[in-house]
Amino acid sequence: MTSSDIHIARYAPDDEQGIVDLIVPIQREEFGIEITAKDQPDLMQIQSFYQTGTGDFWVARKDGDVVGTIGLKDIGSQEAALRKMFVAGPWRGREYGVARQLLECLINEAKARGVRRIYLGTTAKFLAAHRFYEKHGFELIEQHQLPDTFPLMVVDTRFYALSL
Repeated sequence: MTSSDIHIARYAPDDEQGIVDLIVPIQREEFGIEITAKDQPDLMQIQSFYQTGTGDFWVARKDGDVVGTIGLKDIGSQEAALRKMFVAGPWRGREYGVARQLLECLINEAKARGVRRIYLGTTAKFLAAHRFYEKHGFELIEQHQLPDTFPLMVVDTRFYALSL
């Protein structure tokens, strides 16, 4: 498989189950976070939560199956939060480029929509994610440096920012 076999598209309502089926098992089984889809109302309200203002939500598909997700949440003042970036285990890695394609899509769209800064929160457990974000220009920041409008998650312990 090559990166050309992956197709990135905006979220559509029929993607909802594929998104839940991708994200929740990664959170629970890979990272041991006791969380359900019901604990994450944004998963059931993607259009109203993400697809407003400068925000949006994209899915990566391989042969029609959801293999990756990424969300951009408008938090005002030309700032946004990167949320729900997940890639299915078999499709991770440089050779597939799914995460890179998702992030490039988000950054390009954010720039086009006038976003000046993107923030994200992650957990200490997501070590590969830390390296990935840093490689793509995100800088580690302290929690007190986040804007008041940042949607803080209880599990977030590391924070990053990218100036566009």
